[in-house]
Order: sequence, then structure tokens, then C-alpha cells
Amino acid sequence: MAFQLPPLTYSFDALEPHIDARTMEIHHDKHHAGYTNNLNGAIEGSALEGKTIEEILGQVSKQSPAVRNNGGGYYNHSLFWEIMSPDGGGEPDGDLAAAINARFGSFNEFKAAFTKAATTQFGSGWAWLIVDASGELAVTSTANQDNPLMDVNPVKGTPILGLDVWEHAYYLNYQNRRPDYVTAFWNVVNWKAVAARYAKAKG
Repeated sequence: MAFQLPPLTYSFDALEPHIDARTMEIHHDKHHAGYTNNLNGAIEGSALEGKTIEEILGQVSKQSPAVRNNGGGYYNHSLFWEIMSPDGGGEPDGDLAAAINARFGSFNEFKAAFTKAATTQFGSGWAWLIVDASGELAVTSTANQDNPLMDVNPVKGTPILGLDVWEHAYYLNYQNRRPDYVTAFWNVVNWKAVAARYAKAKG
């Protein structure tokens, strides 16, 4: 079955003023839809049909650039919409909060590390909080539509939080002020969704 564009669970304007409605509409209905359609086209008639996106990305070094770029774009954006919410912001609690404190020293130190990864990623890309193979949290970044599930990346793990720093994610509202966009992002993070991904990644 072909991959489907996941619908947003909130309206385009629900994340304002932090992320504007026009950006959300274009980002979801044009960019994410494009990655979805192009991924389906790239795998049509191949042995990749019927595989999960995680299976595809895990062996992406063997695939075409079209599969790598569009598979990454499909997965990354699917995660991105889920880890944001109109009721987001604040700080995590429970096991995720304890893991962040143990790994980074405090929530604020984690935020600083993640913000640095997002603001210093050169050109287009993503910043990530992942659970690595040893079950530990780590902050990393990737270029373009790559992600830590891909076997081509030096830092591998399961993403539980991701921030899109392609210009299409913020330029209409923030222009070249990526740091302002990154700061605003913290107001819409859905920590319950991130915690659920953490629990699943930990097994």
C-alpha cells in the first residue's frame, strides 16, 4: 500500500503566533505532500513496496537519492507534526524528564544543546533528540532530509523530537532569523507525544 500523507490533528492556525497558518498550510499540503507522492513514485514496482518507512530508511545506503530524500522527507515531517501541539510548551515530566536530567544535567542544558544543534546546522536540515542503540538520549543534527534512522548517518538512533530548520519551515514569518524560530518552537512542543516516543524507543 502506498504511503499516505498524514492529516494534521489541529488547524493550520493552531500554532500561532509561533508558527503561522500560511507556513503550516504550505509546509503540510505542498512540501510534505510532495515528499509523499515522490516517495511512492520512487518505490513503485520495486522490492521496497510494502516495507515500512523505518525499514526503507534503515537500508537507504542501497537506494537511490530519490528514495533517500523523499523517504526522509516523508518520515521527518510525519514526526514533526506529531510532536507539536497548540497545548504544547513547558517541560516534560516522568521518565523522559528524568532521562533528560541524567543525560544533560538539566532541562535548560538540554534546551541549550538542542538549540545549538538547530541554529548551527549549516543550510537545510534537522535537529534531533534521539534514543541511541545503548538506550541513552543524544542531541544531533542532519543535513537535508536525512535522519538518524538512516544507515548513512554517523550518529544513529530513534528520533523522538525533531525540528525542521529548512527555510520553508519558517521563512514567511521569520525570514533569516532562524534563532527566533527555534526559540518559538519550544512553545509548541508536545511533550506527551515526545514521552510516548521515548517509551516506545526504550521498549
